[in-house]
Amino acid sequence: MPQHADIAIIGAGAAGLAAGIFAAETNPNLRIILLDSAKSIGAKILVSGGGRCNVTNQRVTASDFHGNRKVIDRILRRFDEQATVRWFDSLGVLLQTEVTGKLFPVSNKARTILDSLLQRCEALGVSLLTQHHVRDITREGDEFSIQHSRGTLRAKRVILATGGQSLPKTGSDGSGWALAQQLGHLVQPTYPALVPLLLDPSFFHATLSGISHDVMLTTTIAGKTIDRRTGSLLWTHFGISGPVVLDASRFWVRAAAQGEDVHLHLNCFPQISSQDMEKWLLQAASLPGRKTILTLLAERLPTRVATTLANVQKPGLTHTPVNLLSKETRRHLVHTLTNLPLPVIGSRGWNFAEVTSGGVPLEEVYAQSMGSRLVPGLYVIGEMLECDGLIGGFNFQWAWATGYLAGSHAAVQFPSSD
Repeated sequence: MPQHADIAIIGAGAAGLAAGIFAAETNPNLRIILLDSAKSIGAKILVSGGGRCNVTNQRVTASDFHGNRKVIDRILRRFDEQATVRWFDSLGVLLQTEVTGKLFPVSNKARTILDSLLQRCEALGVSLLTQHHVRDITREGDEFSIQHSRGTLRAKRVILATGGQSLPKTGSDGSGWALAQQLGHLVQPTYPALVPLLLDPSFFHATLSGISHDVMLTTTIAGKTIDRRTGSLLWTHFGISGPVVLDASRFWVRAAAQGEDVHLHLNCFPQISSQDMEKWLLQAASLPGRKTILTLLAERLPTRVATTLANVQKPGLTHTPVNLLSKETRRHLVHTLTNLPLPVIGSRGWNFAEVTSGGVPLEEVYAQSMGSRLVPGLYVIGEMLECDGLIGGFNFQWAWATGYLAGSHAAVQFPSSD
């Protein structure tokens, strides 16, 4: 005999938990069941933000996301970052804003966020069923039949919240897209986003492993600039990471996967143009004394980075006095410092990606409810949708906002005869 639910939520991550809570708060009389394939709930929440969970950002706009920004804006306006702060305050969780604009729980523990969500679900009577892998969903009359690893569940409403493919060790396997396709939705090609990039092993990155500094990264496709951004880069043994790299990664990954001629260039002096850099070197050369290239560059760069970049073009150049640089050498040095091609050979893939690029098109859901335009009673939320945000709490804000809209709408639209 199949179980019955008023609302079945497939996936108990951030978006799914939010949907369950808001649905139950909107209509306490409903039977709401969350099904998740994992043994324990909230693994991705627990590992996010270095184990602290970057809940949202002090300012969130559609420009912080990739996708249909007109639709994204309509969704975010219905549950903004201030609504998130108020919501967590109602759950007993105080948030603190860091200088970067990121908001974390005052406890600095992601467990605080997860526990508050689970406790609220329990208080509202929302059922959480772990190790329930959903294999098939069909629409039968005015309800859905959900086939899972433990049997069958019938429900009047279904909210798809299975997440994407990022961090599969947390349970995100992309299976939700197959369910969406079964029900008639399109799924745009998916790619790892917010992911570290791999550089050719012959490059110098390994010698700088562990050093971070501000840079500008420019991504070009067939010689045309498609993205340019500044921020902190972290050199690693495998290549590059850090906020600016993670935000830029989606452009390189997508283009490379599509066979396009994509390149990434590094400017280690993000506030200075190549022309100003040359003027700076010439000015330094005109000053009294015999300041070396290394001494000069180390005024604005970590010493090891300055040493490595100076020696890229000509080993031993670091010890050369600035005033003895030839015109050709100086121009080569300027190019290295402000427009160095990075030999990217790939990304670290889904296992290290923080979010998914691609998914169910936003045009296939109603912005005011997250309800499917194709299947009555179906909702699609969170990372399953074709929307990926920058690093800094934006993707969690997307989860809370879409969860709020789907949960509250599914519950309030419930037929009185049910």
